[in-house]
Amino acid sequence: MSSTPPAPKTRRRRPAGEVVLGVDTHRDAHVAAVLSVMGTVLATDKFPATAAGYCDLLKWARKSGVVRRAGVEGTGSYGASLSRYLLAQGIDVFDVNRMDRADRRRRGKSDPLDAQNAARAVLSGRARARARVGDGPVQIARMYKITKVSAVKARTQAMNQLKSVLITADPALREELAGLGNAELFRACARFADVSSREEDGEESVLQATRITLGLLAHRIGQLSEQIRDVDVRLARLVKCHAPQLLDVVGVGPDTAVALLITVGDNPERLDSEASFAALCGVSPVERSSGRRQFRRLNRGGDRQANAALHRIVFTRLRVDPRTQDYYERRIKEGKTRREIVRCLKRYAAREVFHLVKQPQPAPRS
Repeated sequence: MSSTPPAPKTRRRRPAGEVVLGVDTHRDAHVAAVLSVMGTVLATDKFPATAAGYCDLLKWARKSGVVRRAGVEGTGSYGASLSRYLLAQGIDVFDVNRMDRADRRRRGKSDPLDAQNAARAVLSGRARARARVGDGPVQIARMYKITKVSAVKARTQAMNQLKSVLITADPALREELAGLGNAELFRACARFADVSSREEDGEESVLQATRITLGLLAHRIGQLSEQIRDVDVRLARLVKCHAPQLLDVVGVGPDTAVALLITVGDNPERLDSEASFAALCGVSPVERSSGRRQFRRLNRGGDRQANAALHRIVFTRLRVDPRTQDYYERRIKEGKTRREIVRCLKRYAAREVFHLVKQPQPAPRS
């Protein structure tokens, strides 16, 4: 009597657990490491810094488990594109700073070690700063701001060069341009280049070369001023379209609003509280108490551009806002110094701005 052989047992695959991804970013290639939640290194590999490379990196990491968190070095530079891709895939991306020098001397330095340390920073909670999305109107404002800052610097350099050339110019030329304001001076110098271009070729004199130099510098200043005006119009239009509520605040203009929006980023939900925004802007109080002396000083960290924007808001309000002026007089009578009062006013301004730019989180999908 023959008996049918027993069916082979099928081994059930255990569901993959959660893993953490760490990435050490570079210009041409990224090194990634996958760690378990217990800190065990599961895999390490290298991928090109391209769109296809980002896709392959995530597919490779998901072979080891479910990827919900990732630590990326340089989310504002070499890792910006990768961070945007991972965020689009629903992964929480944290910005990871470089490992400290003491740890680097003890353990050595290599790209795989940096990638593993990035993942460990997420596991330990040391990396808490969420990466910016960088794919919305704030990124557009950031691009325009870069253009404006470089144009302003170049224009200032050209202005200084023009005036230094004028100092050593022929006395007759200096007397011709003496007493003119900046606008009239630049227009007068710009005409020198137009006249020199129509002159016949011949042996040049120092005076002629000076006139040509002044004319070219004046034309450069005019072109840069036109670029700055164009960028200002674009920034103002962007703020009115995406954050008009900021322009209703006393002391906030387009430039100040842009600086604050760039600090917040396209995903303001990454800021947990107004205190975190104040720390990001460098206006949170820092304890400096010792013994019997109780003292707080100004925070010298944070985004200095946002700090400068809040500084402009406070000093504008001190000139035009009666409520701020009354507060200043009251605190002066209480014995507070001007620096302490300005610190408090910056903190209040940061609180007001935070609630204006903080957007509600989208409802979860059902």
